[in-house]
Amino acid sequence: MKALTKVALVLAAALTMTASGSVAQTPAPAPAPVPAAPSGPLARIAYIDVQRVLARSAAGVAAREQLEREKATMQKEMDGKRVELEKLREELEKKGALLTPEARREKQDQFERKRRDAARLADDFQKELEKREQGLLQKVLQDVSGIIEKVGKDRGYYMIVEKRGAGVIYATTEADLTEEIIRVYDREAGSKGKK
Repeated sequence: MKALTKVALVLAAALTMTASGSVAQTPAPAPAPVPAAPSGPLARIAYIDVQRVLARSAAGVAAREQLEREKATMQKEMDGKRVELEKLREELEKKGALLTPEARREKQDQFERKRRDAARLADDFQKELEKREQGLLQKVLQDVSGIIEKVGKDRGYYMIVEKRGAGVIYATTEADLTEEIIRVYDREAGSKGKK
């Protein structure tokens, strides 16, 4: 744009020189206008921070609390397995020398079997927890996406992007709809619970 302005000024100066036959003084170029705050289509773009919605909304907090309860139950079961394994190991260490070779081998096999079972159970619990977390968060995100769409239509936005997923490097706080989405989501979730 600046290059075109300079070319236009040079052409105007050349035309002035050829028309008058002498070198004319060209006026100094006007300073470039300072762009105003976005209005029009650019002002109709907003963003939300889905992680903040999940962390602060009532449904997101409830989902996390439910996951923590399930995790605590699983942890209690794993602690029981760990105590059982420690007892077996101590028994092997203390009484191992007194046992016959066959009895000792049997106890060691039993210990190894229980250790593998506990490791497998821990792995299963971890996968189950991840699956449950994904399911609970997916439900919250599904509900939130409907609210985002509704708020976007009601307020006339052309586009609402997710702050982290869209790679937003800079955005004004005025474009952040996260808190509004949380309020609407909590309000709608509360009204559904009362019905």
